Amino acid sequence: MAKIGFIGLGIMGAPMAGHLVNNGHTLFTFTHGTTPSQLIEAGASVCASSAEVASNADVIIIMVPDTPHVEDVLFGETGVAKGLGKGKIVVDMSSISPVATKDFARRINELGCEYLDAPVSGGEVGAKAGSLTIMVGGSEAAFEQVKPLFQLMGKNITLVGGNGDGQITKVANQIIVALTIEAVGEALLLAAKAGADPARVREALMGGFASSRILEVHGERMIKRTFAPGFRIDLHRKDLNLALTTARQLGVSIPNTATAQELFNTCAAHDGAGWDHSAMVRALEIMANFEIGQGR
Repeated sequence: MAKIGFIGLGIMGAPMAGHLVNNGHTLFTFTHGTTPSQLIEAGASVCASSAEVASNADVIIIMVPDTPHVEDVLFGETGVAKGLGKGKIVVDMSSISPVATKDFARRINELGCEYLDAPVSGGEVGAKAGSLTIMVGGSEAAFEQVKPLFQLMGKNITLVGGNGDGQITKVANQIIVALTIEAVGEALLLAAKAGADPARVREALMGGFASSRILEVHGERMIKRTFAPGFRIDLHRKDLNLALTTARQLGVSIPNTATAQELFNTCAAHDGAGWDHSAMVRALEIMANFEIGQGR
């Protein structure tokens, strides 16, 4: 059994941490706001700072929203770096800049510790089910040490390469997800406007080459108008911004990603930053002046 630190107990972090403590690991936590009572009841110890978490734990996991938050958790006045000792492993499971990740890893390595970037895909449902996809960058030795912990939180766990490679894989994932949501939205909107029943169209498409998890889950959300998150548009916008920024740094053109970002921006401008990312279809509907399901 390991001594694990977990920093960031939000929608994703709380259930992920729960899998660790419920499987017998000693858990030290820190989060902004209130630590979920179910973690405390399961035996988690609440710490006063990230530094205190790091001083108590051998493996320190971070799950916070964005690059500046990770930097503050790691290197702030009461950050993880202040509590580290040689041989510890820092695991960032947030979705942040691949470029910044390489710098963070270097700074942690200089303290005699290992660093893994291990962003996840699967959303709140996957976090609760322990079925997340985990994309890892870092040394093979550190990965093998932490892998048993990953296996409590996820199912598809891959060491992609060195530090930063986990994050660039997550960026690639978010591009594919966003563009597929956009494609499903266009298809169902066109079918509905033409007078077809979008639910039956989706059912038919699920049996063909167009079938996808997004058509299955988010296509149903579009038809039933169930846009409570899931995965919020403001978080997906953050991820696409990482993609577009990284692309500019590398001199790569990703035009359809830019289009998807503008559709998310349209939703945000209509008070939809907190909607589920499947609600990207609302931007298409606004342009068409037609909603899926309203009838022609």
